[in-house]
Amino acid sequence: MNGAQDLGGAMGFGPVRPEKDEPVFHASWEERALALTLAAGALGEWSIDEGRYARESLHPALYLNASYYEIWLRALERLLREKALLDEKELDGGQVTSPPAPTRLPRLTPEGARRLMAMGTPYRRQPSAPARFAVGSRVRAKVINPRGHTRLPRYARGKEGVVERVHGAHVFPDASARGESQPVWLYTVAFSARELWGEGADPALTVSIEAFEPYLERCEPKS
Repeated sequence: MNGAQDLGGAMGFGPVRPEKDEPVFHASWEERALALTLAAGALGEWSIDEGRYARESLHPALYLNASYYEIWLRALERLLREKALLDEKELDGGQVTSPPAPTRLPRLTPEGARRLMAMGTPYRRQPSAPARFAVGSRVRAKVINPRGHTRLPRYARGKEGVVERVHGAHVFPDASARGESQPVWLYTVAFSARELWGEGADPALTVSIEAFEPYLERCEPKS
């Protein structure tokens, strides 16, 4: 989706200014927002990519004016409504008024949360076909404008680069966001800054992205 979240290479938003000694959370409600999102996601009703898409598809006027964890909360509200785990009355009133809906996985306990965070989530999968590209392959990022979730940044679409690394097959986020399982090969692809942004870019700069195989096509040798 070409949403407000895809700001790579965009102008007019000012410089990124890291906050010195920035705390993990700026307010106590942010801790609760993170905990709620992780606990709700652990019920198994949506994948991490469905969660990302819920954040990406917020209206740009909201997305660009909201703080990081406000975006998380707005997306969580959307997912809870879509999965019929809460209704509008409960969200507005802040009180549960009906019995809990059944979920794929049981409620997360504090001990279960500690195990879950320590274990992480593996996304590597067995490939269903050989890799199309190898280290050194010249590739072009496809020009796509999908209505759903994608991890291919706009600034790389239509640009030529070189495969730096082959990572094996992984869950394909575009399919995962639709609730589908599709293992595809993942690559690191390097692009020159001038290929991405033209002659005014730093000729010594290279930008590398992680690109899934469906995003790429082979470049024909230049004559």
